[in-house]
Amino acid sequence: MDLNILIYVAVGFFAELIDGSLGMAYGVSCNSFLLSLGIPSITPALASACVHASELFTTAVSGVSHMKLGNIDKKVFQRLLFPGIIGGMLGAYVITSLPGNLLKPYVNVYLLIMGILIIYKAFGKHIKEKAFGKRHLMPLGAIGGFFDAIGGGGWGPIVTSTLVAGGKNPRFAVGSVNSAEFFVTVSESIVFVLALGALMSQNWHIIVGLIFGGILAAPIAAGMTKKLPTKAFMIMVGLLISFLSIRTLVLMYLK
Repeated sequence: MDLNILIYVAVGFFAELIDGSLGMAYGVSCNSFLLSLGIPSITPALASACVHASELFTTAVSGVSHMKLGNIDKKVFQRLLFPGIIGGMLGAYVITSLPGNLLKPYVNVYLLIMGILIIYKAFGKHIKEKAFGKRHLMPLGAIGGFFDAIGGGGWGPIVTSTLVAGGKNPRFAVGSVNSAEFFVTVSESIVFVLALGALMSQNWHIIVGLIFGGILAAPIAAGMTKKLPTKAFMIMVGLLISFLSIRTLVLMYLK
């Protein structure tokens, strides 16, 4: 047995604790860790594939947990679902064919703007909820799914941050986005398995470690979503997005 699996369990646990409670950063955290190991065989495409394979289980547990706690807005969930699936499958196809790093600067600039906007709204006197219709949610779902597959993570940062920045109650934004993420992940994983099935099977210990860690953290994270106050929730989301975006941009510039 590879003892490194315990490291992957720890990474999966903390990544899901963040993702399940704030609606983002599981894929970003795990993907950054895998690529930072410096193992030649772990390409951006393989890292994204392993992360999404583990998310098949973590997103399922997280989605069920949010449903039981009443954190889901059904209309938001339904309008994100199918565009997210289509965008995710397209993104998975692209990342297995082209270098996904070309798109990362543009995604991170967008996320940084969203993070700053969320923090600004959190300190405002009134946080007015915006009604998101089909013309807003369907393109958002497609874009979120596409970049999620491209960067090994991005569904939560793009979709959740946009909803919260628009005034959507963080509790229902996180619950709805996390629940739809399971189906988006399934669609992406199908494409990854068809393109990289052999390589994924050779790195099974990474996937298993991330799965166990994520499953342990998912119910805890869902409970945190319901109990955290709205203002504190928005500040945490905004700071997290801003930090991750700035960090990625700086590292890319230094290269």
